[in-house]
Amino acid sequence: MSELEPLYTAEEMRAAESRYPGTMEELMEHAGAQAALIALDRFPDAASWTIVCGGGANGGDGRVMARHLERAGKQVAIVDAKTGDADLGRPDAIADALFGTGFRGEPRPEAAALIEHINGAGVPVVAVDLPSGVDASTGEIAGAAVRATATVTFHGRKVGVVLAPGRFHAGEVQVVDIGLEDADETRDKLVTADILRLVPRRGPEDNKYTAGHVLVVGGSRGLTGAPSLTAMAALRADAGYVTLAVPESTLPVFERRILEAVKRPLPEQDGLVTADAADVVLELAAKANAVALGPGLGRGPGPQALVRRLLAELELPVVVDADALFELEPGTWPAPRVLTPHEGELGRLLGRQSKEIAAHRLASVREAAERFGCVVLLKGADSLVAAPGNGVLVSALGLPSLATAGTGDVLTGIVAAFLAKGMEPQLATAAAAAAEQRASVEAPQRAGLVASDLLDALPRALA
Repeated sequence: MSELEPLYTAEEMRAAESRYPGTMEELMEHAGAQAALIALDRFPDAASWTIVCGGGANGGDGRVMARHLERAGKQVAIVDAKTGDADLGRPDAIADALFGTGFRGEPRPEAAALIEHINGAGVPVVAVDLPSGVDASTGEIAGAAVRATATVTFHGRKVGVVLAPGRFHAGEVQVVDIGLEDADETRDKLVTADILRLVPRRGPEDNKYTAGHVLVVGGSRGLTGAPSLTAMAALRADAGYVTLAVPESTLPVFERRILEAVKRPLPEQDGLVTADAADVVLELAAKANAVALGPGLGRGPGPQALVRRLLAELELPVVVDADALFELEPGTWPAPRVLTPHEGELGRLLGRQSKEIAAHRLASVREAAERFGCVVLLKGADSLVAAPGNGVLVSALGLPSLATAGTGDVLTGIVAAFLAKGMEPQLATAAAAAAEQRASVEAPQRAGLVASDLLDALPRALA
């Protein structure tokens, strides 16, 4: 399936290797030769190399790599970690073959010191399969970890080189074939840009309602920008009709700001929706296909009561974002729900600090999906989309320019648009993350991008 690429854990990689009809030595020959070819291509001017080898199969890959580099005319020194030698010399480049996919936890002090020497050498580093110190199955880092310039990974991407914090240690990742059979045997998958081909487009028989009707609920006084971005993102993501339900006193702002969306007033008190606004939203939702709940909603008894009632009663898909996530409790939902927290919001939902979520992103998003019984998208450079009982879909197609206020509101609108078109919730959410990330590439801005810049780029990303 071209839309989803396998992501391997250590266990899944061992299973793939166990099906190889030859010997482990043959696999090491293939791996080391391929690593040398990539190293020579990537750093052709490096005349001298130091290969840091551990005692396992990864060290064996490194020794084969050293032999091939020598045959190519390079000066090669091997540092055997088992001897305790930390003298790397003064090479032009280093290959890290210290730990392989079987590594977990924190390196021992002598290995940690060697890793720090590698990081401090001031030369390019090629990681063999994955950077030493990174957990291949989770991307977690418990202690010292190599910061590679490039990673040559075998057969398929490991979870650890795609998920943060491991992804930030991997550098440029290149997958090479070592002769293992292709099989779609992994639980978690990496989203490719091809997923956007699965998004339904308006056809000749569609009208504005059948193309997807999104209802956006939010927009307290002083927070009108968020629902504006969500509404416009839904339209740019090919929804045919968008209704904005906002506090009555804020309507003039939206009337001036957005031409294409229909606006409906909600009961309010001092710029915040009241609990009886739920009656109005439920009536509006009868004509909608999906709801985006929370952008700029504000916090307080009124918004909280509104959110609880809507989630309990709305019989259509709801994207829950921003203030609607505040003090959210698990429930039994009558229709699909998609939560879109960042690390701080997910920390509050799970009763943890955001730094703990950042350190254990995969485990955290899985736990949230099971606890809340719905799709959960953990936002970040690697957006993780989990669903109860399913693997995690990872979308990492964007640029760092997405780290700016308002991009989460844009994402909410895209998810709602795709749900309104009838897509399966986890797939719709992963496709939405991919669409926004691709829009960051399509947008002309690299420095200084603001969330509204994504709106004009979205149609190009979807095309």
